[in-house]
Amino acid sequence: MSRKRVPPRSKRRAKRVKRPARAVPTIAARPQMIRVRRSRLHGRGVFALRRIRKGTRIIEYLGDRISHREADRRYEAKRPDDNHTFLFIVDRGVVIDAGIDGNDARFINHSCDPNCESLIEDRRVFVEAVRTIQPGEELTYDYQIGRDRDDPPNVDEIYRCRCGAASCRGSMLWPPKRKRRAQARSARAESRN
Repeated sequence: MSRKRVPPRSKRRAKRVKRPARAVPTIAARPQMIRVRRSRLHGRGVFALRRIRKGTRIIEYLGDRISHREADRRYEAKRPDDNHTFLFIVDRGVVIDAGIDGNDARFINHSCDPNCESLIEDRRVFVEAVRTIQPGEELTYDYQIGRDRDDPPNVDEIYRCRCGAASCRGSMLWPPKRKRRAQARSARAESRN
């Protein structure tokens, strides 16, 4: 049985930011900005306590920085239909496991119509507002979980999206790749015969 290289939530993709070489400033804890509480989307969520302007860097995704191999080892006993982890891929060599020494960023839920995005800068992951967020509004970003060839047939059900957005894909996964035009044409021609 083949396993995914890194468990589900670890496949989140973030926008990579190219900036001049310099130290990335640390974000001080902002308890007056966000709070974790029960979410209608899934388990716990992160909510704005005050208005957060577009472009505000809200929180850094923190946790134990490990290799992909170590992430596989830590989560090898998980059931294949369990999509819950706090892993975030930084690059080919580093995964952040927010289940160990993580912060409130690990509770930010997925949405197909998010109000935040994750950014990777100097091998660190930050969450930034992509639009103004009102007090009481839940912070979300698109997990953009990748698909693998060895995914189970019910992978979309395992990663079912509950965001309720008008543009909801129905899954936290990227949409399946489209068939190439030539394959689609030959499939249509065969169905006519």
